[in-house]
Amino acid sequence: MEKIFTSNLLKELSKTSPAYSWFPPPATIVIENDEIHVWRALLDLTRSHARALLHHTLSADEQARAERFHFQKDREHFIVARAVLRDILSRYLNRQPDALRFRYNNYGKPFLARELSGNKLRFNVSHSYGLALYAITRDREIGIDLEHMRSNLEIEQIAERFFSPREVAMLRTLPRNMQKEAFFNCWTRKEAYIKARGEGLSTPLPLDQFDVSLAPGEPAVLLRTKEEPYRWSLYKLDPAPGYIAAFAAEGKRCQFRCWQWQGVVDGYQGWHEESKRRTALAANSFRH
Repeated sequence: MEKIFTSNLLKELSKTSPAYSWFPPPATIVIENDEIHVWRALLDLTRSHARALLHHTLSADEQARAERFHFQKDREHFIVARAVLRDILSRYLNRQPDALRFRYNNYGKPFLARELSGNKLRFNVSHSYGLALYAITRDREIGIDLEHMRSNLEIEQIAERFFSPREVAMLRTLPRNMQKEAFFNCWTRKEAYIKARGEGLSTPLPLDQFDVSLAPGEPAVLLRTKEEPYRWSLYKLDPAPGYIAAFAAEGKRCQFRCWQWQGVVDGYQGWHEESKRRTALAANSFRH
């Protein structure tokens, strides 16, 4: 079943919006101060490969967190998502993925340990139903949220509980066939903004205390918040059919580039060897 699911999702990824393309990353990757990089990755590996990543790539605290997941699939997706994060960041830092160290704020948002923070890299991660997105930038706060557009949700009830009165009113004015997309537009934009602020659903800023745009086809905008709304920029992403995503970044709008993480589909050993080879090549290029 895992292989069938991954194969089907790969086919779906080829149908993404023509407004932007997901390219294979270059061997040596550099991010400019006015750029945001968004990476897309599949999370389904065989169970043995996931276990290898757990023990050879993740830190002790990440391993302990993985073991706390009740469902095996959730555990495996967490393991692969964290291993991919390490692999992506290692490309910018010229470090081995298992050498990276993270710290966490009071709401659990990860950031690079002090000895790695001189590069000013900021990042955020979201994954849903076997797909993951990673937002990378420099010297600005960022948050990203990805949702699989499930059909078994009581949209109106959830909106009334979490959305602002203005957002609920906007949602109700839309035709019924547009409300599902609008709901997920609103949810991902609110989550992305909260995560960019370094918070989560337990945030001291309730979700119904700020407004975002939500109508399909309209730009992603932070309409109202207690702080200066123009401090933040919102972006909409359509990473694959059946998925909606958004990311929020501090500062004015800037260009973003989309990369398709390719890793090594053949499993952990090939992935690990490729990571070592790439790091060695990058180190050699810096010396020369």
